[in-house]
Amino acid sequence: MIILVIYIVIFAAAFFLVRFGVRKFRQMNDFTSLKTVTFGDESAVRPDRWASVISVVTIFLLWGAFTGSKWVPVHAPGPFVGDAEFTYTLEAPNGDRDDATVFVRVFEVGEEIVKPEIEPGDGFAKNDASAVGAWRSDLILMDKNDETTRDDGAKVVAIDGQPVSAGSTVSVAAGKVTVTAKGALNFTPSGGMQMEPIWLPPPESVVKRVGEIASEGYQNFTLWEHLYWSLFRVIVGFALGAAVGIPLGYAMGLSDWFRGWFDPIVEFMRPVPPLALIPLVIIWAGIGESGKIILLFLAALWIMTISARAGVSGVAISKVHAAYSLGASKWQLMRHVIVPNSLPEIFTGARVAMGVCWGTVVAAELVAAEKGAGMMIMVASRFQLTDIVIMGIILIGIIGYGIDILMRKAESWLVPWKGRV
Repeated sequence: MIILVIYIVIFAAAFFLVRFGVRKFRQMNDFTSLKTVTFGDESAVRPDRWASVISVVTIFLLWGAFTGSKWVPVHAPGPFVGDAEFTYTLEAPNGDRDDATVFVRVFEVGEEIVKPEIEPGDGFAKNDASAVGAWRSDLILMDKNDETTRDDGAKVVAIDGQPVSAGSTVSVAAGKVTVTAKGALNFTPSGGMQMEPIWLPPPESVVKRVGEIASEGYQNFTLWEHLYWSLFRVIVGFALGAAVGIPLGYAMGLSDWFRGWFDPIVEFMRPVPPLALIPLVIIWAGIGESGKIILLFLAALWIMTISARAGVSGVAISKVHAAYSLGASKWQLMRHVIVPNSLPEIFTGARVAMGVCWGTVVAAELVAAEKGAGMMIMVASRFQLTDIVIMGIILIGIIGYGIDILMRKAESWLVPWKGRV
C-alpha cells in the first residue's frame, strides 16, 4: 500500500513538472505548435518520452529502495539488525513474581553468529540469550533454566511491564513478542519496510543471475537456448493461429453462412483461457513439442479470427459502394478495399495475440519441457530462487516488448494509411 501511494505521488509530481515545467522550455513558436487537435483523435496521441523515461526510472527506484539495493541512493527502513533485549515477568504458582531479561542478537541471514553471553541473575527467573535472523522469528523457551518452570505452573504475566496472556502479542523496542498457547515466547524482530530477498531480491542480484546463467547455464541449457526455444514456440504457434484465424475471420465477415456456422464455436472458445485446455492437449497430443505448439496455436486462433472479422465488418459501406460504382469485381473489391481497410484491425489483434501467446508459453512449458524460459521460471520457483524467476519474467517482457515494437514498425510500413482514411 505504501509503495502504491509513493508511486501515485511520483506520477502526479512528474506530470505537473513535465507539463508545466519542462515543456515550457521546449515550446516552439512556429506554425506546427499553433495547430489544434480535436480531443479524442487517437492518431494525434503519441507517447510522451519524458513520461516513459520517468516511469521506468520510478519503478527501478522503488524496486531498489524497498529491497536495499546498492544501486539506488535512498532506501526504505530496513529490518532491525543488532542486539536487543526485553524483560518478562514470571509468576510462580504461589503468586511470587520475578523479572528476567532476554538478550537477542538479530543478524543478517547467511552470516555466522554467536549467541551473546549473559549472567543468569539471582531470582528464580533466569536471564536468557538467543539469536535470530532478520525477517525470521525465534521460539524462546525462557523457563528452561528457571528454577520454577511452566511444568510447575509458572507463567509469563507481563512483557516489559505490559500485561500478557496466552496468545497475546506486545510490541517491544526491536520487534514483537507473542506468548504461545503453551506459554513460551516467540520473538519477531522488526522487519522494517524492505522486502526480504527470498520474496523480492534487489536489482543487482537479478543482473548477477543473468551473467551466471548466460555463462554457466541452468538445467543443462544456456540462457540463450531457453529463450530461443520459448521464442520459437511462440512464433510457430502464433503463425499457425494467424494462418487459420485470418482467413476464417474474413469468411465470417463476408459470408452469412460462414458467420452462422462458426460464430457459436468462436464465441464459445474465445472466453476459455488457454490454461484450461492443457489437460485436453496432453491427452490429444502428448507431452512433446506438438502439444505446446497446439496450445499456443489455440491461444492465437480465436483472437486473430475475431480481429479479422471485425476488420471486415468495420469497412465503410460507402467505400464498397464507390468501388462497385466504378465497376470493381468481387476480387478487386477484396484486394483494393476490404483487405487494406481491415489490416489495421488485424495488426491490433496480432499484437494482442502475441501478448497472449507470451503469457501462455510459461504454462505450455509446464508440460514436461526440458528447455524454455517458462520451464526455467517454474523450476526456479520450486526452489524459491526468486532472482531467477524475476530474471525470466523480465526477459520475457523485454522480448515481448521488442516484438511489439517490430509489429508496430511493420504496421506503419505496411499500413501507412491507418488513421488517415
